[in-house]
Amino acid sequence: MKKNWKKYLTSGLVLSASTVLLAACASGGGGASSAAPDESASGSSATEEVKVEGKVKVWIDTEHVETFKGIVADFQTEFPDVEVEIAAGSSADAKTEVSKDPKAAADVFMMPHDQVGQMAEAGLLYPNTKYADEVKANNVDSAIEGATWDGELYGYPYGVESQILYYNKATLSEDDVKSWATMTEKGKIGANLGEAGANYVFGPLFMSNGLYLYGETGEDPNGTNFNTEPGVEVLQWIADQKNNPGVIQSNAEALSNLESGVTDAFLSGPWSKNDVEKALGENMAVAAYPTVDFGNGEVQMKAFLGVKLFAVNQQTEAPLAAMALANYLSNESSQLVEFEKMGVIPSNKALQSNEAITKDAVAKAVMEMSQTTHSVVMPKIPEMVSFWPAMDAVINDTYKGNIKPADYMTKLDALVTETATISE
Repeated sequence: MKKNWKKYLTSGLVLSASTVLLAACASGGGGASSAAPDESASGSSATEEVKVEGKVKVWIDTEHVETFKGIVADFQTEFPDVEVEIAAGSSADAKTEVSKDPKAAADVFMMPHDQVGQMAEAGLLYPNTKYADEVKANNVDSAIEGATWDGELYGYPYGVESQILYYNKATLSEDDVKSWATMTEKGKIGANLGEAGANYVFGPLFMSNGLYLYGETGEDPNGTNFNTEPGVEVLQWIADQKNNPGVIQSNAEALSNLESGVTDAFLSGPWSKNDVEKALGENMAVAAYPTVDFGNGEVQMKAFLGVKLFAVNQQTEAPLAAMALANYLSNESSQLVEFEKMGVIPSNKALQSNEAITKDAVAKAVMEMSQTTHSVVMPKIPEMVSFWPAMDAVINDTYKGNIKPADYMTKLDALVTETATISE
């Protein structure tokens, strides 16, 4: 799943979209670059509400199609003048598929948040002009951050995803796993610091120590400040784990190590829930990430957060209908159905305190991780393609002792320079 968030997450194929040009858009003087539908409808003729109508196509991840058929049926009951066609797709490929032929692509589609920046810059996304206030009020701040680019809300969040801590409660207690030091003193954690993929799990350590990846907003190519003293402290912490008897290098073998008792805990996402249940049975327990100490006291260890979105095609001929559908597919009731049937952890604030969801231990841990105190929204900036290999190399080599402490700052200087541009 890490791979999906890097490249990235979830679904949305696509094809055609057609429909009526709404009076609201026509009055604005043209396509999506003209006045937004809600603004056009609120001018001198604001007393007359614009009718939501048209024909729209929506791309839904293949495995979610059956779940959304019922939701779409409910939408059409509420919006009888909107005809909806559902097509199977892959949200991970949203940018690729929409880019092929935007006019022929679906009006509404699923997508991972880390494609928002590139798609918005390419003119592929229709801004959320109609329901922005509602979406912002109803979803957690991190989800809104994931759906926003350059100050404009484009997406409609319907879920969040983050790594969490799985552990064997027969060997570790709830208190034991609250800090990395205590957990690795009383048990063993399987952690990948020495192989490819360490970037996704341990790259956020730098943000845990107060630093920024591409600036405060994650949108500034020159905003990474890992090449500072806190960055050096992070590398020293990584190096120290090599000689920590409570840390066992584990990657592909992480689950089997947990099952056999070689380790007592490991970091993974909600996608590992069923496998961990099989491995540990009734001894499976989950928690948010522990705290870590880089030398200045305990701080919260952070993870990358992924946000699942619906988005509207810039080329849609029925923007009001498309926005209404995207908003409906991501509203509170729809997110509840997605959780109950597909296990998608909601981004909706009300649902994050709903007992039906909080009683699920994995969901509860992910929702805790979705708070800004526990995670950083994975940057949407194109330069992230340069971050992944560079970060892997620095973490792997530091852990293995191939980089000496005296060279930490030099390596971090190179990392910051390399990640500020888009690698070929």
